Amino acid sequence: MATAAAVHILVKTEQQALDILKQLKQGKNFAALAKKYSMCPSGKRGGDLGEFRRGQMVKQFDDVVFKKEVLTVHGPVKTKFGYHLIKTLYRNG
Repeated sequence: MATAAAVHILVKTEQQALDILKQLKQGKNFAALAKKYSMCPSGKRGGDLGEFRRGQMVKQFDDVVFKKEVLTVHGPVKTKFGYHLIKTLYRNG
């Protein structure tokens, strides 16, 4: 079974996600921005979701983590929870 680890920042609006993405591109720290802005409980851990299996997250999230480039921030990705900026740390399988 494929597994991966990722960090993310979850916000309410696409515009807010784009604003945070701009800060990341300017060199701001992902974990610090996650702590400041993320609505997800993982924000307290710098957005760290730990390791999870394919299918444990909603499809839109899974598709990014298991198909897109690793160690690159992807997003905004819209799910039923809001807008995510997602960075896959590693994946196997």
